[in-house]
Amino acid sequence: MNNLTKFNRNIVNRMSLYRSIIITTSVVNRNKRFYGSYFSAKNVKSGFLLSCGLCCGLIGYNSFKDYFNRFLPSPPTVSASTKTSPRHQFNFIADVVESTSKSLVYIEIQDTRRMDYMTGKPATVSNGSGFIVSSDGLILTNAHVVINKPRSIVSVKLHDGRTFQGFVEAVDPISDLATVRINCKNLNAMKLGKSSDLRAGEWVVALGSPLSLSNTVTAGVVSCTQRPSQELGLRGRDINYIQTDAAITFGNSGGPLLNLDSEVIGINSMKVTANISFAIPIDYAKNFLKQAEERLKTGKTTPESVSGKRYMGITMLSLTPDIIYELKQRGSSIPDKIQHGILVWKVISGSPAAVGGLMAGDIILSINGQEVTKSSDVYDILAESTGSKDILMMHVWRGKLIKIAVTPEIVE
Repeated sequence: MNNLTKFNRNIVNRMSLYRSIIITTSVVNRNKRFYGSYFSAKNVKSGFLLSCGLCCGLIGYNSFKDYFNRFLPSPPTVSASTKTSPRHQFNFIADVVESTSKSLVYIEIQDTRRMDYMTGKPATVSNGSGFIVSSDGLILTNAHVVINKPRSIVSVKLHDGRTFQGFVEAVDPISDLATVRINCKNLNAMKLGKSSDLRAGEWVVALGSPLSLSNTVTAGVVSCTQRPSQELGLRGRDINYIQTDAAITFGNSGGPLLNLDSEVIGINSMKVTANISFAIPIDYAKNFLKQAEERLKTGKTTPESVSGKRYMGITMLSLTPDIIYELKQRGSSIPDKIQHGILVWKVISGSPAAVGGLMAGDIILSINGQEVTKSSDVYDILAESTGSKDILMMHVWRGKLIKIAVTPEIVE
């Protein structure tokens, strides 16, 4: 079309020129003579015929200018039906992420005693996730993400890249919940739903920062809405966990588990193995937030029931024959003679257990000579011991039996 337009303009310009020539030839001087022999009658006649031909060409062009457009491809158009395509109609996970990702935070724990060689800043010893529950800077996360790390700094990174120092306000190590406050206002808070309305088979979306990869999205379905803590060997926790097959790994702890209405229905807490993960119900967390607000008014940050407890810094799971079989199927090197024990699925960096040499994946068989078959046995032994006296553990590491000593820390 551009070439045709240029051609049209050239024709008009030439017609104007010939029209000027014709008019000029009709001008005579005072002696009634034409200027020059060039403007003869013959030339005038030729110019007149040429002008007529050009006029006919323009008329024909205007009449048939759209003729060739029928053979050219039409520009793409967006129809109303595009919004009803499968890509838009079934992208419910993307809708959840889009509406909630601004409320997700990445949490780093930095040790002031150790400096990073490359940056010169305090070294990162652990990380986790959290989410904003109040626009004035209140963040909910797991307790094991932020507590019991002496001389450490809690660094909170927002979705837009801004980083703030966080201050731990309330902690409940038994329920594994904590709140962190940052000095920032007008934040996007996530909407808290009702975990009691959750049904097995529902789609859920897990947000977090696994392996320090912030704003990571995984999805799955709810396998069980009320998995008793006793089945997981978590003594002292009167919680019915949400079980899901959404992928959760280290760094997801403290992140939100969302329903398709973009509401938080759980806090990602632990993973046993692939496709078996657990989250703390948001209804339980709501009670914690309410109690934390009341305790904050009295100047207390932890429940009285957890004061003076001995802390090792591990998350445990009671092993059953079915779980052992499943772990072996997934390649775990568990000796055949092992039929019971405590699986250590996570060890907090810098904790007494980490200092003593425990690692994720180890299996605790006995403590101080007493056989342990469930997590409650570990709590009982710790309760019977006093002070920070060492406890001796027999555990399995890479298929070998090893004895180590761990010095518990007193949590006030």
